[in-house]
Amino acid sequence: MLYVEVAVNSTFPHRQAFSYAVPDGLDVRAGSAVYVPFGRLTLQGIVIEVHETPVFSPPEKIRPIRSVIGDAPLADERRIALALWTADRYLAPLFEAVALLLPPGFERKPVTIVRPLVDPSEIDGLDLPPRQREALAAVAAQASAGMDELRARLTFASAEQALTQLERRGLIARQYTLARPRVATRSVEVASLLVPLNDARRRIDEAEPPKRSRRADVLEQLMRRDVAVAEARRLAGSGANLDRLVRTGVVRYGRNGDHVRLAASPLEAAEEVRRLRQTRRAAQAHDIARTLAAGDERALPELRAATGAGTTVVRWLADLGVVALHERTVERDPLSDQHVVRRPPAHLLPAQRVAADAIIAAIEARRHQTFLLHGVTGSGKTEVYLDALDRCVASGRRAIVLVPEIALTPQTVRRFRERFERVAVLHSGLGEGEMFDQWHGIAQGRYDVVIGSRSAIFAPQPDVGLIVIDEEHEWTYKQSDAAPRYHARDVAVELARLCDAVLVLGSATPDVASMERADRGVYTLLSLPERIRPVIDAAGMRRPVASPALPAISVVDLREELHAGNTGMFSRELRAAVEQALAADEQVVLFLNRRGLAGHVQCRDCGFVPECPSCSVALTFHRQYDRLVCHQCNRRWRLPATCRQCGSPRVRLLGAGVEKVEAEAARAFPHARLLRWDHDVTRRRGAHARILAAFLAHDADILIGTQMLAKGLDLPAVTVVGVISADVGLHLPDFRAGERAFQLITQVAGRAGRGERPGRVIIQTYTPGHYAIDAASRYDYEGFVAVELEERRRAGYPPFGRLVRMLFAHTNPRFAREEATRMQRAVEERRREHGSDVDVLGPSPAYIERTRGRWRWQVLLRGRDPAALVGDLPLPQGWAVDVDPVSML
Repeated sequence: MLYVEVAVNSTFPHRQAFSYAVPDGLDVRAGSAVYVPFGRLTLQGIVIEVHETPVFSPPEKIRPIRSVIGDAPLADERRIALALWTADRYLAPLFEAVALLLPPGFERKPVTIVRPLVDPSEIDGLDLPPRQREALAAVAAQASAGMDELRARLTFASAEQALTQLERRGLIARQYTLARPRVATRSVEVASLLVPLNDARRRIDEAEPPKRSRRADVLEQLMRRDVAVAEARRLAGSGANLDRLVRTGVVRYGRNGDHVRLAASPLEAAEEVRRLRQTRRAAQAHDIARTLAAGDERALPELRAATGAGTTVVRWLADLGVVALHERTVERDPLSDQHVVRRPPAHLLPAQRVAADAIIAAIEARRHQTFLLHGVTGSGKTEVYLDALDRCVASGRRAIVLVPEIALTPQTVRRFRERFERVAVLHSGLGEGEMFDQWHGIAQGRYDVVIGSRSAIFAPQPDVGLIVIDEEHEWTYKQSDAAPRYHARDVAVELARLCDAVLVLGSATPDVASMERADRGVYTLLSLPERIRPVIDAAGMRRPVASPALPAISVVDLREELHAGNTGMFSRELRAAVEQALAADEQVVLFLNRRGLAGHVQCRDCGFVPECPSCSVALTFHRQYDRLVCHQCNRRWRLPATCRQCGSPRVRLLGAGVEKVEAEAARAFPHARLLRWDHDVTRRRGAHARILAAFLAHDADILIGTQMLAKGLDLPAVTVVGVISADVGLHLPDFRAGERAFQLITQVAGRAGRGERPGRVIIQTYTPGHYAIDAASRYDYEGFVAVELEERRRAGYPPFGRLVRMLFAHTNPRFAREEATRMQRAVEERRREHGSDVDVLGPSPAYIERTRGRWRWQVLLRGRDPAALVGDLPLPQGWAVDVDPVSML
């Protein structure tokens, strides 16, 4: 007998697998999905290992697998190894890590079904307490009921207790099953014509006798002779009926208007007679037959749209033997409406060629190697990716390409589909059905390239030869809101190692930790130091050339603007640059990394600032919703007319967000067409693609937005970029604040001057001397990295140490503080026992102390391997562990 270790999809997360026996006749392999007994329940699980002897329990205590789900494993051994690595590195529940590999909709909740064991008529004769009687009556009212349904029908809260007592009395029975899958393969019913069209018409006419038609009587008489108008009206039943017949063009009045005659040929008249005598069903049946005879099989919804006929008519034709019906699987393709034109490979400039050749050499050698492609904005990194992908696909292997934001996906997919036909896309903006079909298509090897956000790193792409992470510095590659709290870049490094694949990390502003690894030789550094600009040669052809000139950057000290009497949002230099660009029919980007119209609301008399009652944050006013909004829990309130604390009417909006920038830009540049791009205007599906397409089509002159504008967008007509306030986020209590500010400024500055015209960037700030702003204004990435690494070396922060953030949240503030203190002492005691060099910092309140009604306290571990210190530490409910966090906030 074989034994397996299974990651079980249980309600309570576990970090270990459970042992089960494999009954004879079951084909079970690593990666197989199975149903297993778990207590009284039957749950889903994934086999992660197969043994000939049990690992953790004696054979007599091991229960057998119930059944296997599906015909083939859902993950191969390399993906299972990747899931185990993810669970171990990020201290995550095992099934949560394995679930990253599974198709959408696989996970199914356990459901309890309750069945009565007594007849409803017997309930009155039973000696039961009121609550048990009510519960039994609710169960007996139908043959079976789910627990959720019963709870909703009962008038008391302790339903579980009452049902347990009824079960002990033998009055009810519980059955444990799983909820229906949320998504499955989509199929539609299609129809095809079984007989020639003439035979189909004959069968329809024979099966559906003709109806009486006065207009047909008129036509039949006219086919023999002309008829006087009076007689024609009598035959038609009315003058209106005769006029309707005339309007068809088949008959017409005589020259003197005293008789009626045929206007069509006898054959056309006979066809009209047949049509008029048809029943509605026969007419629709004939339309269906003609439609099917004109082409191949058609789905029933398509037939209904083309003919107006319902499914009952189609099924009637099937009964007549005229059409055949069968099911056809339909793929929900998210790219079906995107039409692209294939383009030949671009000519690579020398620096691009050197970088591409180094990557290609590793691909052809099937050698695992990680490259850090450091290229300035607009240096042609994407063409290097495409060239390497071309060689990878030509060698028979496949690739995964990650982008940091859904907003980038349409532009990236278009660029890649211009070179490759078989491209799949995976990101959270897809419908669940689309994700389901894309996942299974990828697993079947139908796509050469998978493009997506961070979760696409777990796509079931066979034989991966190349992984590309574009804008590798972006913190959106880190999953921080749910376990496993993985970083896609680190997962990609491990996946590339397991698959002997090449990993390319590309950025104009690489993460300082990535650059430090490149300096140590862990990564291979490739450089693209010059921008590429299109020029028109002597033959009138566009061709790329290297351009050493990056957009000129000016730093405006807002303190001096105030001293000069300029209290507006736009400095004099920025206003002049925007006006000049608009006059030249160029485009402008205005960047402010803050949503809403006003950062907060404040009473001018008592100073009161409204906060969210569930979160420790001030409310932001959004003009779009005309509401105060909490950016933590998204609750909304009306803007108060008077202060809630002192009753004063002097309530003012303070601070600025992108909505304020939009309003000020409309006043300052009244003839400019404005477009805003932030989270609030991109909630609907396809909004990112529509905004980008509109701006690229020059339907707007000024694009105003948040950090989405700093995500690698290619906007050729933009010549001016204005950073409204470079100080946003610069002084947050996070050791990465300076790095993020540098990256945002540099990246958004890179949107300017990517076309034929040179660009210009104006940075507005109150702290022009800050090292991040100073370095960004000089494009001095190396100088910034040197300062940043020295600061981190002294403090022991990454990459010179690792961090683990332990966060506890509870509705009781006192208990939250006490539990965090208890955990800090437990970790400190364990540190002394192990002689570890890990620093235990805290406990301290989180930067946002309360969210969604839960008070948050944190303990921070810093050292060479802090995760090892708490890897097997039991954590009560309410704790969240984030290994290698990207934010301290």
